[in-house]
Amino acid sequence: MVSTLYTDLKYIAERTNGFINEFEGKKILLTGGTGFFGKWLLESFLFSNNYASMDIKVYILSRNPEAFKVYFPHLYQNPCFTFLKGDVTTFTFDELNIDYIIHAATEASAKLNHEQPLVMIDSIINGTLNVLEFARKRNVKRMLYLSSGAVYGVPPENLKGFPENYSGAPNPLLPSSAYAEAKRSAELLCACYSKQYDIEIPVARCFAFVGPYLDLDAHFAIGNFIRNGLNNENIIIKGNGKPLRSYMYAADLVIWLLQILLSGKSSEAYNVGSDEAISIRELAFKVASFFPGLKVDIWDQLNPTDRNQNYIPDVTKFKNEFSFAQPIDLKHAIQKTILYYQTEKKG
Repeated sequence: MVSTLYTDLKYIAERTNGFINEFEGKKILLTGGTGFFGKWLLESFLFSNNYASMDIKVYILSRNPEAFKVYFPHLYQNPCFTFLKGDVTTFTFDELNIDYIIHAATEASAKLNHEQPLVMIDSIINGTLNVLEFARKRNVKRMLYLSSGAVYGVPPENLKGFPENYSGAPNPLLPSSAYAEAKRSAELLCACYSKQYDIEIPVARCFAFVGPYLDLDAHFAIGNFIRNGLNNENIIIKGNGKPLRSYMYAADLVIWLLQILLSGKSSEAYNVGSDEAISIRELAFKVASFFPGLKVDIWDQLNPTDRNQNYIPDVTKFKNEFSFAQPIDLKHAIQKTILYYQTEKKG
């Protein structure tokens, strides 16, 4: 186990103590298990097995498990995990008997969405369809689908946070909407399979997160800013920095996902993320404060999308339906992430 994660995994165990025993002796299929979400889920299941003898078995679908083995041998080699080589759109594995499915496989890549939107659509829609067919054939009774807050599209200026019943949507005539529209279609597939084949499928609409294992070279502002600090590079914001974001720490993400998997209402969506808004400008200065001497340079270039690119969830529904404890605040979330990358980064 990565030592800097110990306190986080203990925190997860303590806050899931009332329901984590539901997984005891169960078998879980996890798609997207080698990504940011997947690594955190695997670490959490491993912690439960090691310290509470839960005997949870997880089968992880991966296109390249050998690469994962190089960077994360403590996960790959653990006997409670079985890595299955395959593509989410074509795998079969009809011999598996599974109790739960967590479908988290999505290439959340802005580059892929921009350059190859059809590939993005195929991966999300056909991948989800294949997972649902597996669930139908193997009589899996419960599955969690990880969707995205992107399904809501661009918010009106008077909207402080997206509620789950918000009726807006992305522009379907823009190729850049491929990721968001495919996620919407995948949610519909889940609802249809749930109705027709009696599979319980709650949906988690995930927003923005921070924590160990976050890709610092992707299109996530907070990851880019932390990378700048670690490399002693000043943070540059080309726009005005006014768009609002919010960030949930990965340990809280795991707690929310597991609660929704076990107890979320089928064919209903739950926003997952922080409802504490912060501007990109404020975020840059907050990250820079952890690196003495680091400067923030705001170019204030004209960007017509700046004024309506706020991305904040309304999480009232989750708070009302589940046991809710105050999550880790952003300052400590950033601090813990930086510490991980300064000391024990892998992969």
